[in-house]
Amino acid sequence: MRLTTRSEYGLLALIFLARQDPEACSSVEVIAQAQQIPAKFLEQILLSLKRSGYVRSVRGSRGGYRLAKPAAQITIAEVVRLLDGALAPTYSVSRYFYEPTPIEREQSLIHFFQEIATQISTAMEKTSIADVT
Repeated sequence: MRLTTRSEYGLLALIFLARQDPEACSSVEVIAQAQQIPAKFLEQILLSLKRSGYVRSVRGSRGGYRLAKPAAQITIAEVVRLLDGALAPTYSVSRYFYEPTPIEREQSLIHFFQEIATQISTAMEKTSIADVT
């Protein structure tokens, strides 16, 4: 499993928002500058996070983004799955994104990659944004 820049930026944005006053909003520009993320790319990521209920947007001069739920209720696994897809090293051992792959011909490889996928998902599912802020 390898995180894309999209997931890395999404996690950075959520961590930034988790460190702010829960009632305050932060603009795309403020988040982008603070976390060194291209603003246009961040807008796309925040839109995905908003559609999935992780952030809320507020319009107006004091508008921007804030977390839609407590940081302790947002796991790293949820965010990475949303922005990148499978946590597993191959789709043939993915719980949520299964697709057949050539390694299925060798059960020993399937078992090996299932162990890796289980360790990765377990660690990411038990770690929240609050845990890393």
